[in-house]
Amino acid sequence: MGSFPEIRWEFIGEYVEKFIKWIDTTFEGFFDFIHLISSQTINGISGFLNFIPWWLFLIIIFLLGWRFKSVLSGVLYAFFIFLIGTFGLWDVLMITIAIVLTSVLISLIIGIPLGVWMAFSKGFSIVMRPILDAMQTMPSFVYLIPAIFFFSLGNVSAVFATLIYALPPVIRLTELALRNVDKDVIESAQSFGSSRWQMLTKVQLPQALPTIMAGVNQTTMMALAMVVIASMVGAKGLGEQVLIAINRIDMALGFEAGISIVFLAIIIDRVTSGVASSFQKHRGSE
Repeated sequence: MGSFPEIRWEFIGEYVEKFIKWIDTTFEGFFDFIHLISSQTINGISGFLNFIPWWLFLIIIFLLGWRFKSVLSGVLYAFFIFLIGTFGLWDVLMITIAIVLTSVLISLIIGIPLGVWMAFSKGFSIVMRPILDAMQTMPSFVYLIPAIFFFSLGNVSAVFATLIYALPPVIRLTELALRNVDKDVIESAQSFGSSRWQMLTKVQLPQALPTIMAGVNQTTMMALAMVVIASMVGAKGLGEQVLIAINRIDMALGFEAGISIVFLAIIIDRVTSGVASSFQKHRGSE
């Protein structure tokens, strides 16, 4: 009695499927280009990280922790990375870092200009907000479907899925930061005859940088959160080790890979938040 009438609009799903296939066929060359650039970026970053001696990498991690937090933090972060190496996961750690860095880099290249556009265009902001809401509320597993469809299995699919999932924070916080720039500062720059480009690059973006860096922090953490999910589309790295541990019911490997992701998340979060705090302090001292 309380059941819904047997009405099924199956044609909606069919139209969506046809539309996606049309995109894949029409823009096949574009997707091939994106695949090539993404794979070369991942391989380049991974190759560079593997080229660095392990002891030098530990020193770099220590210096980052020392610079943006404290000496004790630097020692602790270096110890975390050393532990991951003792688990035999050094190589897959480098791959994970390469995938996360590639995803974050592309997110910033796309996200910051979109955030700037939203800040200066009310109409574009109104259009983008529901799209960003949908991107943030959509289950992350759903992003794996178009990733596989457009780029097949592999690290590039992982970057694509991670990009969609991690993009909204940097867009939103860039817009928010630019909208909240002190109007007195803007009026002062205008009184000196600054052009719109000069206003953006020399006044508004520097003033907004601490908040934008908070967006970078959130985007980076969300990219790292996709590591395990991305392994389901063939991505290598620590997430793949977790997936292998699940399939084998291997508690030891599962713990080592899982705690390695936690260690990496702590380091990335503390360092990026430290960078944001340093920008905030620098702005406050001006």
